[in-house]
Amino acid sequence: MSKEENEARLKRLKQIVSALPEKPGSYQYYDAEGTIIYVGKAKNLKARVSSYFHTEVDRFKTKVLVSKIHDISYTVVNTEEDALLLENSLIKKYNPRYNVLLKDGKTYPSICVTNELFPRIFKTRTINKKWGTYYGPYSHIGSMNVVLDLIKKLYHPRTCRFPVTKEGIDNKKYQVCLEYHIKNCGGPCVGKQSLEDYQKNIMQAREILKGNTREVLRSLRQEMERLAEELRFEEAQEVKRRYMLIDSFVSKSEVVSHTINNVDVITITNDEKVAFINYIHVSNGSINQSFTFEYKKRLDETPEELLALGIVEMRERFQSTAKEIVLPFEIDVPLEGITITVPQRGDKKTLLELSEMNGKQYKMDRLKQTEKLNPEQKQTRLMKELQEKLHLKKLPYQIECFDNSNISGTDAVAGCVVFKGLKPSKQDYKRYNIKTVEGPDDYASMKEVVRRRYSRMLEEGEPLPDLIITDGGKGQMEVVRQVVEDELHVDIPIAGLAKDNRHRTNELLFGFPPIVIGLKTDSELFHVLTRIQDEVHRFAITFHRNKRSKHQLHSELDDIKGVGPKTKDALLKEFKSVKRIKEAALQEIISVIGTAKANIIYNHFHS
Repeated sequence: MSKEENEARLKRLKQIVSALPEKPGSYQYYDAEGTIIYVGKAKNLKARVSSYFHTEVDRFKTKVLVSKIHDISYTVVNTEEDALLLENSLIKKYNPRYNVLLKDGKTYPSICVTNELFPRIFKTRTINKKWGTYYGPYSHIGSMNVVLDLIKKLYHPRTCRFPVTKEGIDNKKYQVCLEYHIKNCGGPCVGKQSLEDYQKNIMQAREILKGNTREVLRSLRQEMERLAEELRFEEAQEVKRRYMLIDSFVSKSEVVSHTINNVDVITITNDEKVAFINYIHVSNGSINQSFTFEYKKRLDETPEELLALGIVEMRERFQSTAKEIVLPFEIDVPLEGITITVPQRGDKKTLLELSEMNGKQYKMDRLKQTEKLNPEQKQTRLMKELQEKLHLKKLPYQIECFDNSNISGTDAVAGCVVFKGLKPSKQDYKRYNIKTVEGPDDYASMKEVVRRRYSRMLEEGEPLPDLIITDGGKGQMEVVRQVVEDELHVDIPIAGLAKDNRHRTNELLFGFPPIVIGLKTDSELFHVLTRIQDEVHRFAITFHRNKRSKHQLHSELDDIKGVGPKTKDALLKEFKSVKRIKEAALQEIISVIGTAKANIIYNHFHS
C-alpha cells in the first residue's frame, strides 16, 4: 500500500469513527478482504474506537492491528452487560485473528445423564444437548471416576443401550443381563425396579453431580428414620448404606465452609503469550467443579480484560447462577445482580489461593507436555532463565567448564567440557596435560589450561564461549578472570559453583567481586548447572585415572631401544618379572626371543 493510499484509508476510517454513537455496544474491524479481524466491546463506542487512531498509541501490536483495518461496523446494545455478552458470542462465532484465542476443554470428558425414560449415566467427550444433561467438563479424570463409582454403588443405573419403553416392559420384550445377576442393575427393563424408584435415584444422582450432597444426605436421613419407624428395617438398612457412602465421599472432598454456598471463584495466571483462567464453583461448602481455560493472547490484553472474558465464558459454559464472584482484584464487569468480592482473609481468601494454585499447576502441566514434544523449547527456556539471572548480554548457548585432577601433584591433568544449548558437545571436549606447574597447585594449573585454551581459540579464530563456569568458588573465578580479562583482554562472563562444608554444591556465584545468585537448589536450572559440574569432574577424573594406569604399567623394558610390545610380553610371560630377566643368562634369553634382541637386552642390563 502506498503512502497516499494509506492516508486515504485512515481518513475514511476516521470519518466512520466520527459518526459512531456514544452508546454501549460491540465493534468489529474488517481487513481488505472483508474478514472480521477483531471484535471489541465498549460502554462508549465512539470514545473507545477513536482511541485506536490516536497518534500517541505506543503498543506495537495495536499499531499492527490498526494498519490492517479497512472497515468498521458496530452493534448498539442497551447495557454494558449486553455488550460483554455480545462480544463473547462474536469472538466464538468468527474467531478473529487479533482476539484472544480460547483453547477450550473439548478434549476433557463430561458426565452425561440421558433424557430417556430410564436415564443412563456415563462419561463422554462428545457434547450433544439433545441426548441429555451434561455435568463437567472434568479436568481431573480421577475426580470424575470417583463420582461415577459413587453413583454406580448408590443407585445402580442401567448400562445397556436399549431404548427401554413402557410398552416393551409390558410386552416382556427385554431380558435381564449379567449386570442384574451381579447386582449392578435393578432390572427396570423387566419390571424388577419400578419407574418411580428408578427416576427417584436418578434425581438424587443429579443432585450429587451438582454438588448438593447435603440436601441428598438430609433426604436420605429422613427416609431412613421413616422406614425405621414403620419397622421396615431391611429397607432402612439399604438407605443407611447409601447415606454412609455419600457421607464418606463428602468427608474426602474439599470442604471449605458450610456458610459458603453457590459462589464462583475465578483467578488468572499470566504469561507472555498465554493466560490461564481457573474457575472453581462452591456449593454447600464443598468444591464441586474446578476447570482451567487457556487463552492465547493476540494483542497486549490486560489481566482485567482477559478476566472479564473468562467470567462470561465460565458462567455460560457451566450455566452458573451464582450471585457472588470471588476475584483476585477489582474489575469493572457489568453483570447485573452479581457481587464482586476481593477477599483479604478468611475462607474466601483460602478459596482464591486454591484457585491460583490450580491455575499455576495447569500452566506447569501444559509446559511439561509441550516440552516433551519439543525438548529444545525447555532448553531455550532454561537458557533464558540463566541469562536473566546473570543479566547476560546474550543467550548462554555455549558454556564451558574446567576442572583439574592430580594426586599430590603427580600425573596432573585438566579437562574442559563444552555444552551447547545445555547439551554436552563431546566432540569439543579437551584434555590437557599440565606442563608448566610443579607440585599440587590448582590455581596455577587452572591458569595454564585457560591460557592455552583461549589463546589458541583466538589465534584460530574460533568462536569464544558465552559463559565460563568454574568448578569452585571465588578463588577459581579470580584466576580465570586474570587470564581471560587481564592477559587475553576478552570479555567472557565467568560464574562459579561453590560447595558447602559437606562438599555439596549449594551456591551459584557471579560477578567481580562475586555475589551469590538467588537460585533454589531444587530448581531445574540448578540441576542443569550441577550436571555440567558433574560432567567436567567425571571427564577430568577419567583422564587422570587412565594416565595414572599407563604410568603404573610402565617398566624398564619400555626404555630399551629396539624392544617392542611383543618382545616385552614374551619375556614377561617366561620370566614373570624384570628382576628375573636381569638375572637370567644370555642363553636363556636367546631361547625365548632370539640372538639379536637377546644381545640388546643382555648388554642393556650388564653394560
